[in-house]
Amino acid sequence: MQKSLSIQDFNYDLPEDSVAKYPLTERDKSKLLLWEKTKISDHLFSELPELLPPGSMLVFNNTRVIRARLLFTKSTGAKIEVFCLEPTQPAEYVLSFAQTTTCRWKCIIGNLKRWKGDKLKLEIEHIGGGRDRPHSTQIIPNDTNPSGPIVTLYAKLIGELEGGFEVEFSWDNPQFTFSEILEAAGNIPIPPYLHRESEEIDSEVYQTVYSKIKGSVAAPTAGLHFTDRVFRALEEKKISCEELTLHVGAGTFKPVKSDTVGEHQMHVEHFSVSKAMLDRLIAHPGKVIAVGTTSVRTLESLYWIGCKIVENPGIKLDRLPVSQWEPYGDLGGKIEAKMALRAISDWMLENDVTTLETSTQIMIVPGYEFRIIAGLVTNFHQPQSTLLLLISAILGEEWKTIYQHALLSGYRFLSYGDSNLYLI
Repeated sequence: MQKSLSIQDFNYDLPEDSVAKYPLTERDKSKLLLWEKTKISDHLFSELPELLPPGSMLVFNNTRVIRARLLFTKSTGAKIEVFCLEPTQPAEYVLSFAQTTTCRWKCIIGNLKRWKGDKLKLEIEHIGGGRDRPHSTQIIPNDTNPSGPIVTLYAKLIGELEGGFEVEFSWDNPQFTFSEILEAAGNIPIPPYLHRESEEIDSEVYQTVYSKIKGSVAAPTAGLHFTDRVFRALEEKKISCEELTLHVGAGTFKPVKSDTVGEHQMHVEHFSVSKAMLDRLIAHPGKVIAVGTTSVRTLESLYWIGCKIVENPGIKLDRLPVSQWEPYGDLGGKIEAKMALRAISDWMLENDVTTLETSTQIMIVPGYEFRIIAGLVTNFHQPQSTLLLLISAILGEEWKTIYQHALLSGYRFLSYGDSNLYLI
């Protein structure tokens, strides 16, 4: 790994008309580029089950995008956007979403200079259900609640945090959880490079069909191509499918602005993996194919966590997070992948942990040696991004040939675009 690598070496010309502003009507009709041992071939995504090595395991990120963008309007007419990134009090996503009176989140503030410290107010007139009621996030038609707002949401600026600000949210109707508040009042945060406002259609199409666990502010977009039809074909081919959860943060869109790779500070993301899934991963004899870069980062981080446990069996949970450059130091040595994963499983058993919940800041760049994955399903990524650095760690200089081929062949780029299957 070379921290001195110039980010300019990971640049390419991406025409605006190559960026997909909307997804295809049928998700699995997108194009799929296959790269295997320097050979490139063109396919449709629906052909994926036929292209995977027999006996493979696909690993998916089942996170679900939240309506993280809240727009407040002051009495002066000034508009303040509060973009929720991650909870701080309580810090656990599940607990924060379940709050019924107040919670705090790390946020990005749009038009911060106009806030001036006063408490912002947002009146929510139409919100369905409530605690202990079915379909609690269903929006009620306007004519069913003529009496006016049933919830008033307040936002108070607490102070600055690294990479954002802490905001305290409170609301005046404890019948509703913060999850329901966001669902009714927030907007889906589509990527900024789409250069358009989010639309109601994004609420559906900017989610994977298998999304379950709320917490992301960006979709794991490689998974957007999967359909029930593709899953049935995978089952017929005896391709096993497993899930983990990594909540995608806004940092995934953060460009590398430093001159060299080593000067960039990678964002931290929280993930969880069940012991049952981990044990199936250990027992799996075939190749492991990650669906999306978030799954790659989680799986590879598991290896390094296992190495920590091997070297220090009594390690505590707060020492397990993987830092940015930790995988490039002396950690691990010659520890085999299965041994590292078994160490985690044993540690979880000894500590009565059924789901490992921790975080990773791992930055995968050229020179990284992959320990867990043998392939990747992914989209085409932005120039000079950490995602493209990860891709180049798999492909080497081949990424330039692949991206040039895709541009000349009419592939659609970025979140709503076409896909790739890289087999290492």
